[in-house]
Formats: sequence, C-alpha cells, structure tokens
Amino acid sequence: MLIDEAKIIVKAGKGGNGASSFKRNAQTAKGGPDGGNGGNGGNVYFCGINDITALSEFTYKKKISAEDGIKGGKQNLYGRNGKDTVVFLPIGTFVTDLDTNKTFEILNTQDKILIVKGGKGGRGNNEFKSATQQTPYYAEKGLPGEEKKLLLVLKLIADIGLIGLPNSGKSSLLSVLTRAHPKIGDYPFTTLEPNLGVLSSIVIADIPGLIEGASDGKGLGIKFLKHIEKTKVLVHCIDIQSQDLPKDYEIVRKELIQYDNKLNEKTEIILLTKSDLLSKKEVNQKLKVAKKLNYNSFTMSIYNDKELSSLTELLINIK
Repeated sequence: MLIDEAKIIVKAGKGGNGASSFKRNAQTAKGGPDGGNGGNGGNVYFCGINDITALSEFTYKKKISAEDGIKGGKQNLYGRNGKDTVVFLPIGTFVTDLDTNKTFEILNTQDKILIVKGGKGGRGNNEFKSATQQTPYYAEKGLPGEEKKLLLVLKLIADIGLIGLPNSGKSSLLSVLTRAHPKIGDYPFTTLEPNLGVLSSIVIADIPGLIEGASDGKGLGIKFLKHIEKTKVLVHCIDIQSQDLPKDYEIVRKELIQYDNKLNEKTEIILLTKSDLLSKKEVNQKLKVAKKLNYNSFTMSIYNDKELSSLTELLINIK
C-alpha cells in the first residue's frame, strides 16, 4: 500500500551540560576550574530520494529524533556533539509545519535541508573563570533542541495522468503502454492506490477512479486528486460503452475543477477505451460525441496494435 501522507514530530538533540570540576591530583591540591563544555545536540535533516514508498517508514514511526550532545568532563574535556539524523523523503513530498503553516517541497536528491537545529552545549565552569572570580562553581545546562510537528504529503511527479471514472480501463492501458503491473479487474475501485509506469522516459500515473463528490472526500475522494497536480497532460479515459458520455466526462471534470481550478488549464485528451466491444459504426458515433466535448478525442483498444501505436506516438510527442 502506498503511504502518501504522514504526520510526524521531529526533535533535534539536546545540548550536553557543561561540567563543573576543579583540577585535583597528587601535585595539585587546590587547582583551578577544569570543567569542559557540553557537546551540541544533533540536527535533523531531510533529503530527497527516488522512491515513492519512502513514507511507509512513518506508518508506525511517528517521532524522529537526533542524538543529544554529550556532557562535558573534568580536565577540560569537551563533550562530543550529538549525531545528526538524516531522513529520506520521496521527491515530490510537501512538508508543512503544522504550527506556522509554512510549506516547502522536496525537489531533488542533492539538497540536504535542515529541519530542526540541535541545542547548544552548555559551557563548563572553566569558561567562567576571571581575574575576579577564579573558582567559579557554575556550569551551564545544555539547551533543548528544536521540535516541530510536520505534515508530509507526497504528490507524485508524473508527466501524464490517467483519470476517469472507476472501471474505465486506466489500469489496463497503463499495463500495455509501460509494462507496469497494476491490479486489474472488472469491478469499481480495482485500483486502490496510484500506479506508475514509464513510457520512453515519460512517467505515467494511473490515478484511482474518481466518482461524483470525490473532491468532498467521497469514494476514494480527495486522497488521490493531489497526485495529478504536477502532471503536464491528463488522459481522460471513458468507457466507450457509457450510456451518457457527456455526463461521465463532466462528472470527472467537475471534481477536478472543484479540487483545484488550475487543473482546468492542463492539456487534456479524451480516450474512449474498450473500443473492441462495439461495432465500427457505433465507435464512430461515440467518437463524434466525444469530439464535441474535446476535439482531442481518440478511441482505444488495448488489443488493437494500430491504435496502441498511434497513442504511444501521441503521448511521447505531446507538449
């Protein structure tokens, strides 16, 4: 199961306490202060990774922490800094601070983004000696590390999104275009999570079937609509056997626009799927209806090599 959302707490390490001690040995009965400083707490960083399943780590793991700094010691020994923690998130993950509502996106695998900073280590009493105070007993406590509550939302990065009502042939199309292996069946909601495939370096996402009210959370709802926000082209699959093509088309279009009106600006192709199930005359009649909705309308059967080849060429060259 693809995990595409998670709420987590990230906490940086606490700074180590400074030490309060005085030099004592066989040669020195009453030496000066020699308490060392504590180490700084570890930081937490986020990095991108090309793995859309990476958020599954947070199915049960809800808190991410870095190591605390080590306390200072006598003989002016400084405590070690706490080890940093690096968390790998899928490229395309949006990270939102739930307290400030500030959001940023994981864009690549090169950047190492500081999320929370470790607390500064406390100073040992050796740091406080002076001409007027040669025997300070005081040492600082280490400061706490930063802590944030974050919402992680993955929005798949795909060039082309396959959309449509349940059982409109999207998964079958993805399987023949890209050799991906989505679950395929003859009942609604066969696809319960987005599937990805690659066609000549073009990433295609099969988005689970939408229903009326999806933008309000009905059916599989808004959970998967976010995955088409970043696509360049939408391929709107409609079962050619539909008794009302315009209605089926408008149901999906309405949900897209209600979710985000910017989706209305994307290049769209209408694909009448399962064309092998109707006569040539019926197919042509259905195609005329579809072209009134969008001139970029085509028929498709996954068993028709000519149609499959034409669609492949179209998708590879479309802007």
